[in-house]
This record gives sequence, C-alpha cells and structure tokens, in this order.
Amino acid sequence: MSRTARVERITKETKVLVEIDLDGTGAAEISTGVGFYDHMLNQIARHGGFDLTVQTVGDLEIDAHHTMEDTALALGAAFDQALGDKAGIRRYGSATVPMDEVLVRAAVDLSGRPYVVHDEPLLTPYIGPVYPTSMTRHIWESFGQAARITLHVDVLRAARPGGHPDAHHVVEAQFKAVSRALREATAIDPRSAGVIPSTKGAL
Repeated sequence: MSRTARVERITKETKVLVEIDLDGTGAAEISTGVGFYDHMLNQIARHGGFDLTVQTVGDLEIDAHHTMEDTALALGAAFDQALGDKAGIRRYGSATVPMDEVLVRAAVDLSGRPYVVHDEPLLTPYIGPVYPTSMTRHIWESFGQAARITLHVDVLRAARPGGHPDAHHVVEAQFKAVSRALREATAIDPRSAGVIPSTKGAL
C-alpha cells in the first residue's frame, strides 16, 4: 500500500506544493524562501524518515507569515491524505529530544481530532533575517489542524543557569522531537495489520 500524497495550495498570497512518502528514507527537497524554515522542514524529513518535497513561493516582500502558515497547512493536509484510513498504524508517538542545553518533549495522537498544546519560553524575535520565532506556535497549530492530529510540544529546559534561551536550539529541538513522534505514530504496527487503532472503528 502506497502511503503518499501530493497537495497544492494556491492563494493570492502563496503557491505551495507538498509531496510526501511516509515510508521513505528521509530524502528532502525544500524551498520556501525562508532559510531557517527550510532547515526545520529538512528535520521533519530526516528524523521522520519521510521523503518530502516542499516548494513554496510566497509574498515575502510583506513578511514570512503567509509563506510559513500556508506551507504548514499544506504539509498537514499531505500527512492526513497519506495516512488514508490509518489502518494498521501505531497511532500514538512520543519523543524527548535534547539539543545541548535544550530539552523538548513531543507527543502525538493521529486521532482525527485537531488539538495543539504548545509551550516554549520567550525567545528573541528572529532567527536569521526572516524567521519570526512567534511563528513556531502557529506552525504547529496550522499543521495540527490540517493533519487532524492531537499534538503536544513542551520545551522542558531551555537555558543554562543565568543564561538566555538559544532560539535556534529551542526551535530545532521542537522540530526534531515532533518528527520523531510522528515517525513512531505513523509506523505500521505488525501486531495490528489492517486494524483501525480505535474502538470507534474510525479515526
């Protein structure tokens, strides 16, 4: 069974193409015009074990908001589409990821019910010249809504004593943790072949 999807999202503000293979090798071809965001989407591919193509052209002359939001929405829709009826998947996944001084926990339920809880410390306004750190929460909210998943992302530790959070590490650890949690949740469970992992019979 092929667990792949292709999603195009075209608005007056952005044009987005996402292609995904949930059973890939972590290969990625990413271009959004926001360098740090590209770096984060590469984490999803590599640590999730997904083959991922993202091509976004957005109104960066205004700011990065529409580009990042619409990319997250298209990526979430692609995940939802690739999962199909979710028969045989593990459904739940979690990961705790350290990155130097930062520690992040992510937990996911491919429930069909979108709900996102996100907790991170106050960060410097930008990473690099274009990525607004305030958008990380909105990325997870947009992705979770479109993917129809329950997602909790918690930054458990973010700074050395007396120091300030390193925004790069805080955000990158989140993407790695979410990717690892998704990898576990989307995996096929050999003990539940063809079975919908819900007493309701549907997700």
